[in-house]
Amino acid sequence: MEKNLTVTSQSHNEVTVFAAEELKRYLELMQNNRCNMEPKAAGGLEKAHLIKLGVFGDFDLKPINGTTTAFDDEIFIDIDNGEGIIAGANPRSVLLGVYRFLTEAGCRWVRPGAGGEIIPGRCIEDISVRLQERPSYRHRGICIEGAVSLENVTDTVDWLPKVGLNSYFIQFREAYTFFERWYNHSDNPEKQGEKFTIEKARELTKALESEIGKRGLIYHGVGHGWTCEPLGIPGVSWEKIQEGFSPEVTRYFAMVRGERKMVDGIPLNLNLCYSNPEVQEMMVQSVLDYLKSNKNVDILHFWLADGYNNQCECENCKKHIPSDFYVQILNKLDRVLTENNIKTKIVFLLYYDLLWTPEEYHIENPDRFIMMFAPITRTYTHSFAGSTVSENTARHERNDIKLPKTIGENLGFLKNWKKEFKGDSFDFDYHFMWDHFYDPGSIYTAKTVYEDVLNLKEIGLDGLISCQCQRAFLPTGFGVYIMARTLWNDRLDFDKTAADYFNSAFGEQGSQCFSYLLTLSELFTPPYMRGEIPAADEKISDKYDSIHKVCEEFGLLINQNREKGYPSQRLSWQYLTFHMEICKRMAELLKYRTLNNFEMVENAWKGLKKYICSIEDQVQPVFDLYEFIQTFEIMNGFILRDPEERK
Repeated sequence: MEKNLTVTSQSHNEVTVFAAEELKRYLELMQNNRCNMEPKAAGGLEKAHLIKLGVFGDFDLKPINGTTTAFDDEIFIDIDNGEGIIAGANPRSVLLGVYRFLTEAGCRWVRPGAGGEIIPGRCIEDISVRLQERPSYRHRGICIEGAVSLENVTDTVDWLPKVGLNSYFIQFREAYTFFERWYNHSDNPEKQGEKFTIEKARELTKALESEIGKRGLIYHGVGHGWTCEPLGIPGVSWEKIQEGFSPEVTRYFAMVRGERKMVDGIPLNLNLCYSNPEVQEMMVQSVLDYLKSNKNVDILHFWLADGYNNQCECENCKKHIPSDFYVQILNKLDRVLTENNIKTKIVFLLYYDLLWTPEEYHIENPDRFIMMFAPITRTYTHSFAGSTVSENTARHERNDIKLPKTIGENLGFLKNWKKEFKGDSFDFDYHFMWDHFYDPGSIYTAKTVYEDVLNLKEIGLDGLISCQCQRAFLPTGFGVYIMARTLWNDRLDFDKTAADYFNSAFGEQGSQCFSYLLTLSELFTPPYMRGEIPAADEKISDKYDSIHKVCEEFGLLINQNREKGYPSQRLSWQYLTFHMEICKRMAELLKYRTLNNFEMVENAWKGLKKYICSIEDQVQPVFDLYEFIQTFEIMNGFILRDPEERK
């Protein structure tokens, strides 16, 4: 006789109740999948299997090292033949424990959404799991970027705890720009855009916040806009606006080359006159007002401008470097929040001018703050592994800074800040923002992010928040997946994890898919696509010639497997079909680039754009057309535009 299943939550809050619902739902799917494959057992049901969920205190359990913070996760699982307990250090950890148990039972989530689920047929009483784990890193999350629909971001949030991540970061106050890019369809002439408003963005953000709260995820908020919003200037995107600001407003702007004006017309890039006490008070008050109205934000990011070499040149501002004024404001913010009994953690960042450590002022209350290392100018050709840290960082030169390019240079700035600040910290990185488009095979990117995560402890950081396209899952989601899994367990073996992922995503031919994509990574030569090696190179040109043949040969295997396996595996093969065509067209474009034939480069790019626009609906959940086009037309003019024309 089969037994029924009962899942109970000892802690009656939204998150653990949701965890219980998820466990019961997936176990029933596994049982049904088994019944679809095997004859049902005769007879009725015996007494129910019982699985209890709760926090450690519900079961008198202790953390591994005796203590945890609100941002630390730990799980305990003791299931014997389908019965027992799943516990966590907090409600979020209970949910993480549920998915960890299901992973041990054979479930896999190879990409967000129902189309990424692999749910095997298993008999409940055959499942036994016993473990107690604390993740390798505290901070494990994804930050919204790219162009997104509400479904895209809710699928992402739903996926995070399934692969061991615990945080989600909504940039800006309402994430308008990311939603607007999708709903407006400005980069796809084949789709009709719709009018999108700030009010609609706020509505969608509230819905997204609800999904974050239901899972107990750590909610990071805002970041951009603190230099313009306090002045009544909306900071909702990187678009330029017409000026026409009154002197009552411009008197707070940074003075650059003798003028107080918005240098490039982009509010997010606006720096202010930070030596002005009114500016400091205004910014602090803006943060206080926001936190009083948004109590669900766990970690607030307080950043300065998203531009550089536009710092104020007035006599008072020239007395200190920008990070000194930044620390002044941070200390004032801490005092005001403490007075108002607000315990929200504040993230400060190492980015552009703020890579340089303060010379006179110091953070007074490190417990309030989390330091974020944002090496946006780094290369992804190399990882943190084995990089020699630069001991001599450049001197800060007001409005003439030279940003670091190499890993070692970036780590030199981090090392200096680690001497200054001993508190909590994490990496904020961009592997899947633009750079993954330079590795169409995706395996080199996966290897880089894997090695980066392995080395976070070595450079003194406790995790990673990935600033990335939400739809970075074409050809596969392996890169984001191994990032997530390694943040949970930095002892994972790359090859074994790859084998498990590709077998889950593609079935019996998984290893051949991995080999094919590895070949593409090698042939596309990402350093070339990044502009790091000479533009005209005969050997590289030959590589691009060979890509078409590699794709055509592998296409035969795709056709043999498109209708095999789980629905999610069939979808994986279908995605490879579209990806193969993109690769062939991209290889043609790059071949012309190696020959400096820019007329043919332009024609090939037009053809590639037309193709990706035509298939956008079929690949929308996994491929960000907007960011792909932005990457090559805006971020990397090296490939598409003749350097002589750009001078």
